[in-house]
Amino acid sequence: MKFLTHAPAAILAFLFLFGGINYFIPLAPMPTMTGNQLAFFNLFGPTGYMAVIKILEIIGGVLMIMPTKRALATLILAPISINILVFEICIANAPGIGILLVALIGVTIYQEKQKFMALL
Repeated sequence: MKFLTHAPAAILAFLFLFGGINYFIPLAPMPTMTGNQLAFFNLFGPTGYMAVIKILEIIGGVLMIMPTKRALATLILAPISINILVFEICIANAPGIGILLVALIGVTIYQEKQKFMALL
């Protein structure tokens, strides 16, 4: 039963660590982009913006592994997850992994709700 409480955090940690590391050390091929997706990445790619996001993904993924740091990891990864979902809906016109990321962040927020009560 304790495994189930850690599963959302473990999945998030894996996805963000893999995505962040894959940006710097290509482990898996990037999907081909066209249209708005290509324009978006051509705009942000040269600025270093994506590198900063990917570093935050790696930091958040590492923190998500540590149960005492999950709330902090959630604060880092929640806005990134929402932006991934918004990108998929508004630019790619194809919701995908963003739905899962936002759902898992929601579960993690619920599990860590006592740590977030001071923010409300």
